[in-house]
Amino acid sequence: MIAAMKNYPYVITVSSEKGGVGKTTLATNLAIFLKALNENLPVSIFSFDNHFTIDKMFAIKGQEVNSDVSDLLLETTGRELLYTGQYGVSYIPSSTALTDLKGAVKGPMVLARLLAASDIPGVLIIDTRPDLDILTQNALYAADQVIIPIKDLASMENCRNIFDLFDKRGLDKKSLSLIPCLIDERIKFEGMFNDQKTLLKAYAINRGYRCHDTYISKSPKVESLNTNPDGKIYPILTHGRGTDVFGQFTQLAKAVMDEMSATKEPRSYLFHQWLTAENNRKKEAFFARLSGLKQDCLLCGRPISPDRQQGASYFYEASDGGAAGFMEEACFSEFLISSLYNINTNLAADDPVRLMLYDTAKESAFAFKPRMNGNGAEVECHRFDLSGTHISKKSYPLKKHGEGAENKQGQLFTLMAGTLDGYGDTFRDAFLLVHPVSAKNPEAILVEENYRELSKLRKSIAEQIN
Repeated sequence: MIAAMKNYPYVITVSSEKGGVGKTTLATNLAIFLKALNENLPVSIFSFDNHFTIDKMFAIKGQEVNSDVSDLLLETTGRELLYTGQYGVSYIPSSTALTDLKGAVKGPMVLARLLAASDIPGVLIIDTRPDLDILTQNALYAADQVIIPIKDLASMENCRNIFDLFDKRGLDKKSLSLIPCLIDERIKFEGMFNDQKTLLKAYAINRGYRCHDTYISKSPKVESLNTNPDGKIYPILTHGRGTDVFGQFTQLAKAVMDEMSATKEPRSYLFHQWLTAENNRKKEAFFARLSGLKQDCLLCGRPISPDRQQGASYFYEASDGGAAGFMEEACFSEFLISSLYNINTNLAADDPVRLMLYDTAKESAFAFKPRMNGNGAEVECHRFDLSGTHISKKSYPLKKHGEGAENKQGQLFTLMAGTLDGYGDTFRDAFLLVHPVSAKNPEAILVEENYRELSKLRKSIAEQIN
């Protein structure tokens, strides 16, 4: 492992859709055996299940706990959530709030991002629920190794869903490996596969699954460590010496350690590199969009006011990317009142009609599309709500300044000429989109996530008006 291991955890996820296969026993005891093999290796663990077995095994009596794994999903840095636990293993306390948080986890790569920024050292083991909910998917996709315990053919059949998830995401399935667990060595079969572990491994290999060389036996001694009159959970390392399971866990931990040592860069570090590159790309795209903006208001020609409270409140962009910039609220609102709605501009500032139009405009997106008809040029003016639902449409003749007695469409021509001007007296085959923005931070519309939503809206509008 490279030096980055100190800050980017090597992640091992233990997962199975089938309950009762020894998943949590595997996760907790693997953590302890890894620590025993290398006392200098930081080992941490947490669970997305709410049975609190991890807390019962690792919590130190009298330890005050004021955070849990739900805080990780709420963007608290992972290292800040680690508590010193028994047997030298750190842990993040379990939580009953995960069910309520699932809806806030947008996509299966959230945990990978959080762990890339977690500053958790060494190796991190994640115990999961016996299903493939969004949290389990996140734990699978963030892992350098996924260990899938199986105890029978039913649990093996469930493995297919995990492999299918990796296929769907295009991830390398080499990180997935099965291990037979809770194997009753008293059960024997006639023929080539004469016991459970041999049969399960044969089925796994036949399906193309990778399988650990070792297995974990069913043991009354080990079962008593989890269920006893004391209500405590004891580790196999200290209370299961002399059992076959002790030797099996030692073998498994060594195999995991070997694979970890052969890994040059943990997935959390690689994801950190990708995030850094992606953030740089977003910043470059943002500044490219920002540098392409016109500096003056289209309608009045004045530089956009630096006072954001009274400054830019509308963003405009030609659908072909030929022009973009901001307009001040007063300018665009007065344009709507005089040129489109044909209302007297002498209305008082607090007139109910004026205030209603101001409020309506701040909840609308406008599209202006120049067209030619038998009488000359005109502009189709469309109003949409911010989800892209069409609300109204009206066409206006397009006249230059000085044409006509009242010349109410002069500003409309200014708007079109300043954004969609083509060769000669023509306009480009495009439309102008005007969208409200925050006066305090108008540039936020150009940030990747917001601009992506604006692009979706522009595409929807184009499909409706072209």
